[in-house]
Amino acid sequence: MSPVPPTIAHAMKAFVSNTPALVYQFELHADGRVAFPYVSDGCAALLGLSAAELQAEPQRFIDLIVPEDRKSYLDAMHASAASLSGWNWEGRVWIHEYKDQKWINLRSSPRPMPEQAGAVHWEGVMTNITASKLEQLEVTRSRARLAELAAHMEHVKEQERTRIAREIHDDLGGNLTAIKMALMMLTQRLPPDQPQLAERAAYVDSLVDRTIDAVHRISLDLRPSMLDFGINAALEWQIKEFEKQNGIACSFSCTEKEIDLHLDHATALFRIFQEALTNIAKHAHASRVAVRLQLLRQHIVLTIADNGAGIAQADRQKPQSFGLRGMSERAQALGGTMTLAHAPGGGTVVTIKIRLSSAKATIMASESPAAPAGNNDPDHVSEAEAP
Repeated sequence: MSPVPPTIAHAMKAFVSNTPALVYQFELHADGRVAFPYVSDGCAALLGLSAAELQAEPQRFIDLIVPEDRKSYLDAMHASAASLSGWNWEGRVWIHEYKDQKWINLRSSPRPMPEQAGAVHWEGVMTNITASKLEQLEVTRSRARLAELAAHMEHVKEQERTRIAREIHDDLGGNLTAIKMALMMLTQRLPPDQPQLAERAAYVDSLVDRTIDAVHRISLDLRPSMLDFGINAALEWQIKEFEKQNGIACSFSCTEKEIDLHLDHATALFRIFQEALTNIAKHAHASRVAVRLQLLRQHIVLTIADNGAGIAQADRQKPQSFGLRGMSERAQALGGTMTLAHAPGGGTVVTIKIRLSSAKATIMASESPAAPAGNNDPDHVSEAEAP
């Protein structure tokens, strides 16, 4: 290879010297020794030690890495050396001189060293990413706090719904029942020669009956009493109501006779299920819906499949898709996930997978019948069949 002309070499050296990042060469020898054949002048600003100091004691670099991040650094280095693929790592270093912690990003390309079997040479750049990393961590923390707030608001909302439903049922329902009884007594005392009064009383009686039905329906919408009997009973009841109201054939199956789920989790899962059925009624144009509830060793999985028109990718990503977004966020608040997929033969499959607490999962798994042979994955979810 012909030597680099002096003017080009001088320009390259000037470019590297003025680069705010640290340009370096790094070597890993077959016996585990490391070396920095070249380190640019950016070393002092980034790592708090001069290029000469780092070259004289290359082991000092790993000593700068905070203990929690050293394993990931070594794993990334050895993986790059084994596959001769790019080395991209980010982690924290502690600068003793400044008593300061920095986030750095390391990017380099490897090549084998022909003069030494098993040795690898890298050329790359280290950059200070502290500002962007701290911003990213703050965004992550903010999202976590928002998720906690959303979960808390949902919990408070469900408590308020329960309170209102109880008051409606007890107060309004009790008053309406008393009105109906008083009306019955008055009707028995009406003069027989005034049929128009009897007709009017019958109308008022039917109006009271309709109001009692409305109170009952509103109470159930606010907080279904079937949740007190478990998630299985609540889902089965909601499916029957949905089938009756929309004329869509529905089926429900569950791997267990009863699944003992915490009331808050059962309520959140039930609300996701209600929203899924609402979406089917509004948009799917389906004629059949199949619902399956599965208890796995560490998870509970709810699958809702319809044979409708399906959900286009553009519809999933619309900013105003609050229904789908709310379902996903409810699932995430439970430490789970919600996925959408195309059903075989057309339609949509919604799958909600929620992780159970370790203690409850262990107890419930011990009570469950043994899984069928041929599937060694305790949390395997079979593909939903098209309804």
